[in-house]
Order: sequence, then C-alpha cells, then structure tokens
Amino acid sequence: MNDAMSIPHLIMNASTVVQLVMLLLTVGSLLSWIVIFQRTFLMRRARKIHRGFEDRFWSGVDLNELYREVPPEQETEGGEHIFRAGFREFNRLMPKTRSPQAILDGVQRSMRVAWSREEERLNRHLVFLATVASASPYIGLFGTVWGIMGSFQSLSMAQQATLSTVAPWIAEALIATAMGLFAAIPAVIFYNRLTAESGRMLGKYEDFAEEFHSILHRNLQGRSDAAGA
Repeated sequence: MNDAMSIPHLIMNASTVVQLVMLLLTVGSLLSWIVIFQRTFLMRRARKIHRGFEDRFWSGVDLNELYREVPPEQETEGGEHIFRAGFREFNRLMPKTRSPQAILDGVQRSMRVAWSREEERLNRHLVFLATVASASPYIGLFGTVWGIMGSFQSLSMAQQATLSTVAPWIAEALIATAMGLFAAIPAVIFYNRLTAESGRMLGKYEDFAEEFHSILHRNLQGRSDAAGA
C-alpha cells in the first residue's frame, strides 16, 4: 500500500465534512467502550453483592439483626436496597395499624419503588449504547455519500479520469462507513448482552421481593393467629 492509499493519509486528506463525521464516530466509539466497561463492571459487582446478601438472608439470621447490618439506604443496592426499604416500612407501619393487608401493601409499595430505582441504576447509559448502535452506520453512510459526491464533482473538472485517480477519493469516502460499522457493531453486541444481564438481575430482585413479602405475610398471619387464640 503506497502512502497515498494509506488510511492516515486518506483521513488527513478527506474533506472537512467527512473528517467531522469520522471525528464524531471516533468519539462515539470511545464513549461507548467507556460505557461498556463501566456497565460490565457494575453488572459483575451487582451479581456478587446480591449473591452474598441472599446467602446471608437465607442463613436463618434474625431479620432485625440483618436490617441493622445492612448499610444506609444511600449505600445499598440490589437485594439489600429492596430488603431495607421493605423492612423499614414494615417496622414503621406495625405500631400504627393492626391491618395485616395495609402493612403488606405498604411494604410492597416501598419495595416496588426500590426495585424501580435499581432498574434505573442498572439500565443507566444503555440508551446511549443503543443510540450509537443504531445511528453510527447512518452517520458513516452520510460521510461516504458526501465524500463520493465530492469525488464526482472533482472528476467532472478533471481532463482524464483513471482508476488511480478515482481510487483514493472513493477509499477515503468508504472509510467513513467502515468507522460507522466499527462503532456500531460492539455497541449492538454489548447493548444486547447488558440488557439481557440487567433483565436477569431485575428478575432476581423481583423474586427476592416476592419471597420476602411471603415471609412477612406468614409472620403477620402467625401473630394474628396467636392474638386470636
């Protein structure tokens, strides 16, 4: 490959619009990789924390003791966050009402709010990945079309057009499409992967909330039966 057809030379000699398109795609690609690494680390951390909390929860520890061990709400995440929100509401409503259903409804609402916040935390920035994945090929194609238009305008003013004169212009235009695909393909792959992982984690949180709700329901039922006796 001679210097005239090298990728750096083609990029440096491309039109301003095509260069701006390439710069935009490069920035989008870099930012998407930052999101990919950050979200992958967060998902791995979320799995580890939830696994450890569930092991502790199902070890038979007293719920009041577990509640005291859980960090403050601002520092909790995953199952810990849902447990803390639900059990705090349970303790708040117990002295105020004798209706088990009212208590359980309040607990369920609190856990649903905590679950929604976990959903927002896990899915944060995934929309950006989806945007890069869907828009990058079209942005690259725009750069290619613009470059080819410029090439033909230059050719119309040339006295003789040969393959050696046309090839660099076409090549520099096609680089924009290649860069668009380079940005889009990883974004598509990791968006699908991270979305699926987020869905699995949210499913685990929802299952835990249902199981915890059932435990509190049995607890209240047992107290009600004891009081009736």
